[in-house]
Amino acid sequence: MIIKPMIRSNICINSHPIGCAKDTENQIQYVISQKAKRGVKSAKEGGYAPKTVLVLGCSTGYGLASRISAAFEYGADTIGVSFEKEGRETKGGTPGWYNNMTFDREAKKAGLKTVTFNMDAFSDECRQTVIDEVKKWGAKFDLIVYSLASPVRTDPDTKVMYKSVIKPVGQAYGGLSLDMMTGVLSQMEAQPAQGDDVPNTVKVMGGEDWERWIKQLMEAGVLADGCRTLAYSYIGPKLSHAIYRDGTIGAAKKDLEARAHNISKSLEKIGGAAYVSENKGLITRSSSVIPIICLYLGCLFKVMKEKGTHEGCIEQMERLFAERLYRADKKVPTDEEGRIRIDDWELDPDTQAKVDELMSGITQENVAERCDIAGIRHDFLMINGFDVPGVDYEKEVTDMSKID
Repeated sequence: MIIKPMIRSNICINSHPIGCAKDTENQIQYVISQKAKRGVKSAKEGGYAPKTVLVLGCSTGYGLASRISAAFEYGADTIGVSFEKEGRETKGGTPGWYNNMTFDREAKKAGLKTVTFNMDAFSDECRQTVIDEVKKWGAKFDLIVYSLASPVRTDPDTKVMYKSVIKPVGQAYGGLSLDMMTGVLSQMEAQPAQGDDVPNTVKVMGGEDWERWIKQLMEAGVLADGCRTLAYSYIGPKLSHAIYRDGTIGAAKKDLEARAHNISKSLEKIGGAAYVSENKGLITRSSSVIPIICLYLGCLFKVMKEKGTHEGCIEQMERLFAERLYRADKKVPTDEEGRIRIDDWELDPDTQAKVDELMSGITQENVAERCDIAGIRHDFLMINGFDVPGVDYEKEVTDMSKID
């Protein structure tokens, strides 16, 4: 069959296995080239680097890029966890299913240990499975990346399922929305949170599960001395604070940041620490459908590309590892609240001023000039394995369970 993207309201509902595999391969090649450029040495080569890494939410975005950086630039053995729809011969799987397949294949080729569990990372069953596996390896984790982004979570103790929402708090939030595929602007409004929307979102996207993971791994004795753990968050520009930083998802991220301090205290006994990395805004499945955000990112990409500071997931995570987590001085630079700021280039005052200027007078007539529509469209398609250079999209895919 010939696979073309199926898009509904800035949401792509299918994926291309060959495209997903090629994109993952491209990310791997990028960090391999950076390893040579930076002169990075793995632990086996005598360098300061992680040896055994756990990535929770390993299949796409920052989680996948973190796993690739740890493995192919720093030589780490990795265990990954994500919950994906499996591809079958005549029915496609989720993009992450193909990304994980590609990562495991390439890691094994490189002589690295790798295991990927397709499980609910919020469950204690998953935690025990990971603990059993790393014990089987005779290893301990020295880095744990927490990059879960799920709309639902079932509490392991009560078995109650909670759902997260992306809504403002107190009042509606609206503004221009950009359809990436057509370039058409329209007004969109998100209604304010109601009832238990805020606590439920905190329950799903906050730090409770992260803290539970570290507690159980610690009790199982599978954390190495000096173990670090890392979770990801986003601050963004002031114009998005009402829907993000001050909205339901922002409440969850603030909980995540608060719990990082609790986790750090628990890791002190083994010389470890917990960090939240504030990352740059990127096109994701969720950011594509939030009012203002897609348009903002299009203007941001235009400005940052002109300044030479634009980064995708893999460039950003590679810089996070090389210039924050595994520096030669073994120190992790943070802001006054203990957060890693890899969003420094996005929130650069000059960059934000230029973005504000572009957005202030944007209309349907000039949106194509002021916004990098082609760039955000490309990123959106590539998440799902489409528009990846080097892939023949007119070629028949005879088996949707394979990546070659």
